[in-house]
Amino acid sequence: MNTRAENLPPLPPSRNGKGETKERDFSLSPFPRGEGGRGVRPPRPLLATAATAATTAVTPRTRARASAETATGSRKRNWLGAPWWLYLLLLLGGLCMIVPFLWMLSTSFKPNPEIYTTNLIPQHPTFGNYTNVLRRTHFPRWFLNSLLIALLTTLSVAFFDSLAGYVLAKYTFPGKRAIFILILSTLMVPTEMLVLPWYLMSVNNHWVRGDVNSVGDYFAGYWCIMFPGLMSGFGVFLMRQFFESIPDDLFDAARIDGVGEFGLYWRIGMPSVRPALAALCIFTFLGNWNAFLWPLIITNADKLRTVPVGIAFFSSDVGSAYDLIMASASLATLPVVIVFAIFQRQIIRGIALTGLKS
Repeated sequence: MNTRAENLPPLPPSRNGKGETKERDFSLSPFPRGEGGRGVRPPRPLLATAATAATTAVTPRTRARASAETATGSRKRNWLGAPWWLYLLLLLGGLCMIVPFLWMLSTSFKPNPEIYTTNLIPQHPTFGNYTNVLRRTHFPRWFLNSLLIALLTTLSVAFFDSLAGYVLAKYTFPGKRAIFILILSTLMVPTEMLVLPWYLMSVNNHWVRGDVNSVGDYFAGYWCIMFPGLMSGFGVFLMRQFFESIPDDLFDAARIDGVGEFGLYWRIGMPSVRPALAALCIFTFLGNWNAFLWPLIITNADKLRTVPVGIAFFSSDVGSAYDLIMASASLATLPVVIVFAIFQRQIIRGIALTGLKS
């Protein structure tokens, strides 16, 4: 310790405000004095120094993790300690949503004399309603029509909307902002105002079919129903926002490795926006599966009707066949449940990613 003090150069004398020199006073130093009266700081142990440096380097990340865990724990404690009326409110809201669905399932198993009763559980359950729907009506054809139209439209929206969103997010060209504003402006136009132009376009191009006799008639009928929804302004907007959150350095590195422009979109961009793409697909599928107004206007042949339009024809001026309506509506919910079961994890992940910064 004294050897270290001997190797240090002497300190210059200090000066006061009048310019006079005076010797430095080390009497107040907490460290032991070396030669010449200088205070010598004891050397810090090597292991303690390394541990302190490592702790200092990890401190910001540890603090962020600790704050996140604290926030999560506080949310859990707040949720577990919520007042009883909040649980009661959530329970009432859940019952309001699930009771109509349970009533539909229950009525679909009731025979005609029990349909108008208030019993939730059928006294004499039967599968006769489902048998009548599947064998005595065109419901299987309507189901297939709705499934094909919803799947093809969803694939079209997923590809073209994501491609347009990628171009608007990662490329610079004249009129880019104006094109994006025009796409957003289409969201302000009600669907009812577009029905007449769509119908005139279909009639002028001979797409409308009064009867179905060949594969070409089916193709033309499907095209009439699908073409208004093959692209959507909402999908372009959603995909553009997610593509903008991807760093440009990732695409530049892929370009250096020799990846083509379409490969950048397909191999780099699409896997990165999979949660948003899954949400867009399920919204598009549900929208086309439940579409009623446009298929009702454009379809004249019974074989080209979709499920919502076909179910509506079970009601007439004479009366309503509630046994067929409830059975067909119960069958119509199956694809919706299956689609949500497949994509629910991606949807939850997409909602979580919207709250993170790139």
